[in-house]
Amino acid sequence: MRPATEGWTQARDTGGRPLLQFDAPKRGKPPVHWADLTPEERVAKAESLGLPRFRAKQLSAHYFGHYADDPALMTDLPRAGREELVAALLPPLLTPVRQLRTDDGATIKFLWRLHDGALIESVLMRYPGRITLCISSQAGCGMNCPFCATGQAGLTRNLSAAEIVAQVVAANAVIRAGGIAPAAVSTALVPGSSLPPSAFDVEPESDPAEDDAVPAHHRVNNIVFMGMGEPLANYGRVMQAIRVMLAPQPDGLGMSARGITVSSVGLAPAIRRLADEGLPLTFALSLHAPDDELRDDLIPINDRWKVDEALDAARHYFETTGRRVSIEYALIKDMNDHAWRADLLAEKLNARGRGWAHVNPIPLNPTPGSIWTASDREHTREFLRRLIAAGVPATLRDTRGKEIDGACGQLAAATAD
Repeated sequence: MRPATEGWTQARDTGGRPLLQFDAPKRGKPPVHWADLTPEERVAKAESLGLPRFRAKQLSAHYFGHYADDPALMTDLPRAGREELVAALLPPLLTPVRQLRTDDGATIKFLWRLHDGALIESVLMRYPGRITLCISSQAGCGMNCPFCATGQAGLTRNLSAAEIVAQVVAANAVIRAGGIAPAAVSTALVPGSSLPPSAFDVEPESDPAEDDAVPAHHRVNNIVFMGMGEPLANYGRVMQAIRVMLAPQPDGLGMSARGITVSSVGLAPAIRRLADEGLPLTFALSLHAPDDELRDDLIPINDRWKVDEALDAARHYFETTGRRVSIEYALIKDMNDHAWRADLLAEKLNARGRGWAHVNPIPLNPTPGSIWTASDREHTREFLRRLIAAGVPATLRDTRGKEIDGACGQLAAATAD
């Protein structure tokens, strides 16, 4: 089966190739928010409003420490002018549109409307011992991948740093209010296999934050940039947001870099730039095909940076940071789940050394009505078996959110319609 568009026309350039959007359309900028400012800029802003310097720390403590933007909760601020001050410095960035929960209550999908009407999604997932939030970095996406609901929408605009951070703050507020259920212990996804049990352990979207001292049930401790958008196409704002996430409280969210995963479909120069940031983030390459023939159609950015170039950049990330790279691979029935593609993937990874990458196959979460669907158990089992037999670490990823339009962009598309 070859990649094909269904129910929409894929945008193409004058040469007939799938169009890639790196420059976002001109739209009104979101209001400047407290999270857009550095700690020094926050102090200067407070002083410019005639406030003492310590008010900046108080406001930061409320937003980044207590996940609050309601002036009624900020009783340590002067009552006179408090609402006006909070409205000016913490303007609303995300307006809730819909919130869907899985039956067990351990996964919540949020649909947010931004100041200009653009829609974005984030997904909160509770696992035993950790809480993961999948966040968006753009409204829409310009990478034009035909199997992705977000890619079908095209790029609306880049998110600001504060709009990215606000998704984490909002999720933390839900957790703090007891709004997400405890996670059940997961079972093997592919029973009846002779593979070692570890092959079927549910793999969270990133490594645990080993040095995160705050109990997992209090807040998000794993962030994955796997929501709407290509994070490395909004590089500056994504890195600005990450630095706010990493800054100790009250200047930021006090997270561990090891608990933050940045994904990319293969923007090789930006992957190398990320490696040189000096941060022990986890990097995930959304590969989905080991051969250029298929990946050219499946992931249009491959027309610019081929499989080997993307893998070389990922290997550079490992060599520079010492952090093992995740290779994301959505298993699509009769398209990329062939045994020979598992062999080719293992060959390409092993050619660059052993132990530097970990493959996360995950059954496709298809968009409604799609002819593409997840690989069956037999093909999934064989794909995984071949990787492990070749000495490539691989873990079948958990599939969360099918009952709540869990695939990125589904909920926004349905609402826009």
